Amino acid sequence: MTFTSCVFDDMARPDYCDLHAIALPAGAPADPAVWARTMFSPRAAPPWVAAALAVRQALAPLVGVPRAGHEAFGVVRVAGDEALVAVDDVHLDFRCALGVDVEAGRVRCTTAVRLKNRRGRFYFRPVALAHGPVVESMLRRTGKVLAGHG
Repeated sequence: MTFTSCVFDDMARPDYCDLHAIALPAGAPADPAVWARTMFSPRAAPPWVAAALAVRQALAPLVGVPRAGHEAFGVVRVAGDEALVAVDDVHLDFRCALGVDVEAGRVRCTTAVRLKNRRGRFYFRPVALAHGPVVESMLRRTGKVLAGHG
């Protein structure tokens, strides 16, 4: 089986990409846009992730990276079983697709990043180290929220 994701439609050769998946919780919706909007909402952020994002907001301007508002992470389109969140900035381009595979009983989060310059590479170095645990935690928390347990 070949895997593909809509994150690669406009970023065929990212500098960074990963995929994380969880079991689709009982009672959670199958709409990928609902998953994407919820995952990037404050109510689905685990406390330690919210704290890390607050630190990011405080430190980002020190390295010339603009602060990101919550509205920056909106769904730009739905393609098949995936909802795409896309953010382009001066230092990097970010794509994140939340996919819901009802038949397999899985929710997956595919991320792709294109680093545009030295500032982007400097900024993303520590972000890349934390990205996996952050996404895993956000996916699990989103599943609990959407299943009515969070």
